[in-house]
Amino acid sequence: MIRTLLLAACIALPATAQAQEKVTIALDWVLNTNHVGLIAARERGLYSDAGLEVEILPYSDTSSTALLAAGAADFAYMTSLGFMSARGIGADITALWATMQHENGRLVYNTANTEITRPADLAGKTYAGFGSAWEEALIGTMIRHDGGDPTYDTVTLGTGAYEALAAGQVDFTLEVATWEGVNGVLLGRQQSSFAYADYGVPDQQNGYIGTRNAVLQDQSPMVVAFMKATQAGYEWAADHPQEAAEMLIEVGEFPNPELVRGSMQAIAEGGFLRDGDTPVGKIDVTRFTQMAQFLFKSGVLRGADGKPLASQSDVSDWFNQSWMADNN
Repeated sequence: MIRTLLLAACIALPATAQAQEKVTIALDWVLNTNHVGLIAARERGLYSDAGLEVEILPYSDTSSTALLAAGAADFAYMTSLGFMSARGIGADITALWATMQHENGRLVYNTANTEITRPADLAGKTYAGFGSAWEEALIGTMIRHDGGDPTYDTVTLGTGAYEALAAGQVDFTLEVATWEGVNGVLLGRQQSSFAYADYGVPDQQNGYIGTRNAVLQDQSPMVVAFMKATQAGYEWAADHPQEAAEMLIEVGEFPNPELVRGSMQAIAEGGFLRDGDTPVGKIDVTRFTQMAQFLFKSGVLRGADGKPLASQSDVSDWFNQSWMADNN
């Protein structure tokens, strides 16, 4: 009798009161507005309502893609380059989502530098970089597309590139318009930029969320629950950018909260999260394929032996959005 009553009581408990499935997602960088939908889903109880207890793992020296591939996280937030590079070497992971519906990166230089008026002018100049093969392919393509000689000097400075550019120690660098670009405006820096897509580089989506194929196959209900709650979080952020900014500020550690507010405003005004009637998070097959082709042809994607892949792979199985099927 007692056992029957206990069973009945457990069945009557709401989902949020029952044991929730623990899920982890690794971040690609320190917490920022790219991750706003994850925070919104957690703070607004969307994950909890889906029966999930989601832990957002802080950024570490090990890339989120590597953590995912090694089984140290259930999901990962990844750059497109990080994801595609991992697939190139055979990592058994799949993209489920794309956050930014358009490229929000750009090439930036000091407006006062009158020697630069077009990408062709970058020949012979000094670039402050971050150490990836993608940068060389991107910049070289832009210069060649504009009729210039893709020969320039490179100094690898990482995030120190922005201070070096502002001080006039280098001629140009790359930045994320919705973060470093906003920060530059707040600091009063007079800088101009070139959009990648205007000079021969495919307009790509970015900010992939992915999982291992084993998780996708063996825990499909959990994957669907997590992704739908995540999508709802990003949808809310897209519709309420300033409220989302304040939520992010409350849970994060940001020396300048105005950067978060300005970033969310730039994301909303640029249509990065929501692109017309396209569902938030939708992967564009054409643009996904075009970027993969660009990376193949540029020799950026390499195999496990470290050498550029000899042939272009079929990338149709690199992504899977079956969880979104009833959204369309």
